[in-house]
Amino acid sequence: MTAPAVPVVVLAGFLGAGKTTVLNHLLRHAGGRRFGVLVNDFGAVNIDALLVSGQSAGRLDLANGCICCTTDAEGLGEALASLAVSGVDAIVIEASGIAEPKALVRLVLAARDERVAYGGLVYLVDAANLESTLAEHPIVGDHLGVADLVVCNKTDLVSTADLSRIRATIADLNPTAPILSVVGGTVDPGLFAEGAGGAAADDGPRQLTIGELLDEEPDHPRGHLHDAFESVSLESPEPVDPRRLAAFLERPPVGAYRCKGLVFVDLPGHRDRAYEVHAVGGFVRVGRRRWPDGVRRTSLVAIGAGLDVDAARAAMAQVLTPADPSDENGILHLTRHLVTGD
Repeated sequence: MTAPAVPVVVLAGFLGAGKTTVLNHLLRHAGGRRFGVLVNDFGAVNIDALLVSGQSAGRLDLANGCICCTTDAEGLGEALASLAVSGVDAIVIEASGIAEPKALVRLVLAARDERVAYGGLVYLVDAANLESTLAEHPIVGDHLGVADLVVCNKTDLVSTADLSRIRATIADLNPTAPILSVVGGTVDPGLFAEGAGGAAADDGPRQLTIGELLDEEPDHPRGHLHDAFESVSLESPEPVDPRRLAAFLERPPVGAYRCKGLVFVDLPGHRDRAYEVHAVGGFVRVGRRRWPDGVRRTSLVAIGAGLDVDAARAAMAQVLTPADPSDENGILHLTRHLVTGD
């Protein structure tokens, strides 16, 4: 069976937004997940790489230039593949503060390798300075417009009223992306590598990982990260309509950052394998695999922030319509995203 593709998450944001702080938080509180990190800085000395703690599962540094200008898709593909084969659960590209996010996303999507998959553009903003940044650098508005998840950092530096106005500004620029408000870059690692890793089983004496040692530090807030997220799930023995499922994945509910699952397509030639689906911001990846326990069923989950849970649940339920055998092209809406199979 083909191994699941490793998600590649692009972490971008204007200078000073707190990208390195977010990355260090992910590594400190990985909870057993293994992150590969690709760090890019603009300058002869990669200061960002020096600031990233040494606890990542693998790290590549791209110094003396902006990744979107000095790296081609083939070169990036090789770098990502070298990290993927090391057994990481997710790869995070920390872009320089002047990188062009759309160019980075295009590079990741063009780096065709079944071992990696696009995991979303996470765009970080400094809540206290967003409005002045937009006024001075309007291009940041374009960057926000293509984000799959917007992290509004440093919210402790603004009033409640100001934060509401800032979130409204972000929503005007990007009406569909979830907006996560955080302090000190405390983004849940599960958004980058959800379902992967987890605490290792305690099967006897062993050396603690750096992440576990850092988890003992009392100055990092714990236990509140999941409060900002909602998830909607669907479990059913019923099959899906592939046309409706593809539409759901390509146009996910407002506020959804990631959708994933295993689904049952009740059509000749498609019943013996489960379709494994992943979607981030409308980018869809589909694989075929054996049913894990031999039982055909449909299992879907959508994860996000600011989800209209009722609307998301209703949209998800719409996919549970048996496929119309006379709809010869219906299955093509799903299989056009097919990248792996067994």
